[in-house]
Parts: sequence; structure tokens; C-alpha cells
Amino acid sequence: MGSLDGIVVADFSRVLAGPYCTMLLADLGADVIKVESPRGDDTRQWLPPANADGVGTYYLAVNRNKRSIALDLTDPTDAEAARELATRADVLVHNLRPGAMERFGLGYDDVAATNPTAVYCSISGFGPDSDLPGYDLLVQAMSGMMSLTGAPDGPPFRAGVAVIDVMTGLHAATGILAALHHRDVTGQGQHVRTNLLSAALSSLVNQTSAYVAGGVVPHRMGNEHLSLYPYEPMATGDGELIIAVGNDPQFRRLAAAIGAPELADDTRFATMARRNANRQELRRLLLARLAEKPAQEWFRILADADIPSGPINDVRQGVDLATELGLDPIAYAGGVPTVRNPLTLSATPTRHDLAPPKLDEHGAEIRAWLGRN
Repeated sequence: MGSLDGIVVADFSRVLAGPYCTMLLADLGADVIKVESPRGDDTRQWLPPANADGVGTYYLAVNRNKRSIALDLTDPTDAEAARELATRADVLVHNLRPGAMERFGLGYDDVAATNPTAVYCSISGFGPDSDLPGYDLLVQAMSGMMSLTGAPDGPPFRAGVAVIDVMTGLHAATGILAALHHRDVTGQGQHVRTNLLSAALSSLVNQTSAYVAGGVVPHRMGNEHLSLYPYEPMATGDGELIIAVGNDPQFRRLAAAIGAPELADDTRFATMARRNANRQELRRLLLARLAEKPAQEWFRILADADIPSGPINDVRQGVDLATELGLDPIAYAGGVPTVRNPLTLSATPTRHDLAPPKLDEHGAEIRAWLGRN
């Protein structure tokens, strides 16, 4: 049994934040019914890349363990089927613009009137009072994240993945699980709301805290860290190696490992605050030592000294590393390779059973369940 066995999720979301949230619920055992328009989720057409069957890998990334039904909400018959589904569901998730669900009789008040125990989750771009389109790139820009990403003297960059969508999906899943627990205690459903901008500001953690608590507006520092040093890629004899020193004992071990133990006793570098204040001089001294050996040799030396370090891998190498470590990163969902859910639960393991569905693949069986044949 999964942790959420018996929970029915009506998933009216599309693209990434909502579908990622509902896939996590599905992995935990929920029966997620993916409601799509007749043209399908946008990500079905986001190509390239595609798998051997021509299906977009973006869509495959966030839609396993779901059943699909195509409903045209502008059609009265299909809209009524959607409302019946909402009446039967334990959870409803959508990321349409504010006001869109209400036009089809599927707003929170509509659903709560017929299904008062339902947990209703709304994901928006900029909150319930804004109809600005909620695309990850826009929020990375407007939240301040892009202002922090890139070289100090270069243009701002977006992250290499839609991190705000993913983090918003995680927040939504957390809120849904909390609301389900509350329902188990009280028998009452509730409205869970989150939005990409709020999730972005929360996820910027120390950077937003620098401003709201310290009055400091952070700026781009490339690969350097605002508060830690050394904590960046560093050139070696044949390439770069990540070195991540988070405290003074680690720095002392680093200094010894590179053959310069005197650096740990130097008053300029003895504490994190002093290393930050004198990072340019320290960088020069570290690079001079690191240039003496290749990256892989330094990696072995630093690993033996229990100093956080590692190579800069590409995605293939990252997957290979997880495989070497026994993490089994690839899970075959209905024969389709997907990335394994990162949770391990000893009593209620996550599942990877159903392949990401074809459009309306389960439409007939879901309509029969709804009595809409």
C-alpha cells in the first residue's frame, strides 16, 4: 500500500508546477486523474527532445502514475463530467489563471458546496488577485533570482531548469498533505493556495533574508557564496574542482591537505569572517597549490581528508554517479524510463507503476466510473 492509497486527486493542472505536485501524490499511492483539454497538456508538444516513440521528455518527466481523460470544459456535457469528478475527489489541483475555474462552476466555493471535505489547491503565478501569466522564466526575473545568477560583470541568467515551478509544486504538495491530515482530524476540507512568486521569495532563503532582515540587496557573485569561502569551483592542474568549506575545522583540514597548514593559523584566514574579508588573497594562495596536481587527484586527497569537494558533472555523469552509489535513479514506469522519486519510505514505498498516459487513454473507464457513458 502507498501512503495515499484511496485518495482520489482531480488534476486540472498543466505544464510543470501542478503536474509535478500531483505526480508526487501519485507516487505516494494517490489515484490521480489528469484532466486535459482535447489538445492535451502543453508539454506534450514541447519538442525536442523526445523519446523513441516521439513523446516529449518534458511531459514524461512529471506525469507518471496518472490516468488521463480529455474534457472540453466549454462543452456542457464535459463540464458536467468535470463537476462530477470534483464532487467525488478527495483533492482537486489546478493552476489555471485566477477566475478560470469559477467560469466552469469549478471554483473553490462551487466544489466546497457539493464536496465539503475536499482539499482544493490553487496554484497561481502571482497570487489570487493577479492575472499575470505565471511562467517560470518571468518569476525568476521578477522575484530577483535572475539578478543573483551569472557573473558579477555579466548579464543575469535564468537557472538551467524551471526551479520555481518545481519548488512551487513541492510547496503545493506539502500544503495538500497538511490539509489531508487536518481533514482526518476534523472532517473538514479547505482551500490551499500557493503561487510562484511567493515560493520563489521563500526559496531564495538567505538572499531574501539578507534584504528583509539585514537591509542588504544581494548581487551576482558568479559561483562565489555570499557568506562562505572557499565555496566555489577552483582551477587545478587540469580543470576545475568544487571545494565547499562550510566551517573553520574544514578549512584547517583543507590547508593541511594541500600542504599549506600555515594558512589555517594565518590571522587573515583563521575564521570564516576573515576568509570572506580576504578572499582574493586566499584565492591566489589556494590556486597556486591546487595547480600542482590534476583535479581527480585532488578529489581523492580532499575526500580522504573529509573535505566537501567534487567534479562538475554533466547530467549523464550525475545519473551515472547516483547509479554507482546504489541510488537506482532510473525507475521504469510502465516500461518508460523516468527519474525515481527521491523519497524512501520503509512501510509505504513510493510506486512507479503507470507510464505517463496518452491523451484520454483512460477516458472511457473514468467516464464509466462517473456514470457518464
